[in-house]
Amino acid sequence: MEYMQEMNVAEASVFSLETLLAAYKNQTVLFAKALVYDKGNGLKFNLGGYEAFMPNCEVYLSFEQNNIKEAAIATRVNKIVCFVITAVTQKGAEYYFEISRKKAQQQAFDNYIGKLHSGDVIPCCVTHIDRFGAFCDIGYGISALLPIDFISVSRIQSPADRFFVGQNIYACIKSCDENGRIVLSHKELLGTWLENAAYFKAGTSTTGIVRSIESYGIFIELAPNLAGLAESCEGIKTGDVVNVYIKNILPDKMKIKLVIMSTVKEETFVPQIKYFITEGRIKYWKYSTENCHKLIETVF
Repeated sequence: MEYMQEMNVAEASVFSLETLLAAYKNQTVLFAKALVYDKGNGLKFNLGGYEAFMPNCEVYLSFEQNNIKEAAIATRVNKIVCFVITAVTQKGAEYYFEISRKKAQQQAFDNYIGKLHSGDVIPCCVTHIDRFGAFCDIGYGISALLPIDFISVSRIQSPADRFFVGQNIYACIKSCDENGRIVLSHKELLGTWLENAAYFKAGTSTTGIVRSIESYGIFIELAPNLAGLAESCEGIKTGDVVNVYIKNILPDKMKIKLVIMSTVKEETFVPQIKYFITEGRIKYWKYSTENCHKLIETVF
């Protein structure tokens, strides 16, 4: 089994009765939008004109003993939910279906996620952004946390500075604890200092984003894993898009000296994410250049 995003399976809301019954027999994973939350009970769906119900206990796969909060279940209303059909009841000419997202997620864990190891590079989808990190769907709605410090070498104020909800990205497995909680990392896929610096040349100009203003200068992101330092400049604030002149590139010190030439009015400018790694398993990653005293590395 490979990674399947929650919405990348067959849409059950347009299925015929025969197709639904076949999916039940084969335990095929489907998706539909949750229409209503019946408080204390579960989610209601319409599958091709037939009623379907997902009990509270079947909405999330959890490896912890505590129950899933009702507020979390209610948030699934009007959102795509994957599931397998677990029971079919016939009353006269009417059919009623009981469905489970939990069992679909268990399939994903048993056949794919549970077999992943630290350092494995995987595709995933950003589903929620918080101040401390981004939550990603790593298979049938199973969520993993990508902490803000693991997003890129270039520091950002919020994960929203790098991602948006619904964005398909790559990440690597940082850790997985005994409760099934998975932590992701992202910066190792964005290239080393030298790999990123190779796209720039002293004596040329480019565009970047102001990420930090310090007493000794202004840090400007040129790429998600590369920043340069410009001298202090009045009227500049964090988040500004600026045109800069590349004064010097110093690999031994991992420094790029910049001069701010002007600000850019295009506020929607976002540095494009360029992946240097999109598959395989990483055991060791070193961002730093050979002769630099500052060591930035990851050991998986």
